[in-house]
Amino acid sequence: MRGTHEHSRFTVIMGGPDKPGHDERAGRLGLASDPFRVKDDEAVNFIRAGRPGEETKTMDDAGQDIRRAARERAYHIPIEEIEVADDELFRTDTHWPYFERLRREDPVHHSVHPEHGPYWSITKYNDILAIDSNHQDFSSERAITIADPADDFQTPMFIAMDPPKHDAQRKTVSPALSPANLQNMEPLIRQRAGDILDSLPIGETFDWVDKVSIELTTMTLATLFDFPFEDRRKLTRWSDVITAPEGAPGFGNEEERRAELFECVGYFTNLWNQRINAEPKGDLISMMAHSEATRHMDQMEFLGNLILLIVGGNDTTRNTMTGSVLALNQNPDQYKKLMENPAILPSMVSETIRWQTPLAHMRRTAMRDVEFGGKSIKEGDKVVMWYVSGNRDEEVIANPNAYIIDRERPRQHVSFGFGIHRCVGNRLAELQLRVIWEEIMKRFPDIRVMAEPTRVASSFIKGYETLPVMIPARN
Repeated sequence: MRGTHEHSRFTVIMGGPDKPGHDERAGRLGLASDPFRVKDDEAVNFIRAGRPGEETKTMDDAGQDIRRAARERAYHIPIEEIEVADDELFRTDTHWPYFERLRREDPVHHSVHPEHGPYWSITKYNDILAIDSNHQDFSSERAITIADPADDFQTPMFIAMDPPKHDAQRKTVSPALSPANLQNMEPLIRQRAGDILDSLPIGETFDWVDKVSIELTTMTLATLFDFPFEDRRKLTRWSDVITAPEGAPGFGNEEERRAELFECVGYFTNLWNQRINAEPKGDLISMMAHSEATRHMDQMEFLGNLILLIVGGNDTTRNTMTGSVLALNQNPDQYKKLMENPAILPSMVSETIRWQTPLAHMRRTAMRDVEFGGKSIKEGDKVVMWYVSGNRDEEVIANPNAYIIDRERPRQHVSFGFGIHRCVGNRLAELQLRVIWEEIMKRFPDIRVMAEPTRVASSFIKGYETLPVMIPARN
């Protein structure tokens, strides 16, 4: 369970940047005339790689041209012009060569975001560990995304706090995510995973994101909150309100989105009031209501921690679950390896979390002047750790761009962060991924990706809006 999204609604909530209009953004980066920019009305067809014994097919020529042009541009422009906090690069999956060049030539990179000002990009694995483990010099207090929070809508949460308050609030919710509690939850997660998979159509294309990834993670989140199960899709809606890009259909303007979030905190306040007057239980709301560290939160701090738990428990896991299907389709040799040797599933889970990196970055703020990586970082500067880049660091991870499900050290990644802010729900994420694939392999010999996924337009949440798939047959 980990932080949240770029503009998305996190602009006003967690400090993620507002997403400008595509035309303005494209013009600044010179994308309007660049061939790698994918326009919304252009179809970039994805044809899955062939299974053994089949003719091997790959992404069509348009998709390959997009990525080839991105690489050419990334290495052609002056390095000081590289700005990686661009939602469009993530929507088109063309951010990779920019990070590759920064790691090689300018791993501690200074740039100026057009809306949110100057910041430093930390792009190498060991540098990210150094920043993430040094909260004395690099604080989470101000914000965890590039933008600063809106003055009139600030929502404190423990991921954006430093010790001692961070430690006390995190300790309050940690028991719900302990190994012992997750062991107790596993049979229920497994039953639900099986029910979801048994309900899927055979021989018909459907959206894996909606039918499987969202459904299972939302069910699990409802259990952790002891949230009324019949209303569980409210959790999905509130998560989407927070993370959907600005201007996305169905989410209204900023005032309307804030109204939905106040509906969220109002709903949870009713649950809080029920549980504070009852005996303590093991759900997250009861834990917060009965803990001295959290029972006196005001409405906005309560909303902030709800946002953290809802999005952290929903978006990140669901995007990795979707990414696992995509990765195995793009790498059919690895899919075959998994089906022939299910014992490597735990390794596959870790490799998928590295390969997907569902949270692309986290921000810190320098608390004093620091010399780092040969650069002079000044007090108050924004420092952004690009987990998505650290997980592809060639100096630390062998063949990092390849998806290899039986790596020698599959858990060597920074997707969960490091230090005191390491993801509190990392074991739950791994559990859900392991269980869903154990149940998949009992039922289906193959899940086929039928088209290119629609990716989230965010440089914070690295995820998917849709993934069309088809299951040819049951076992």
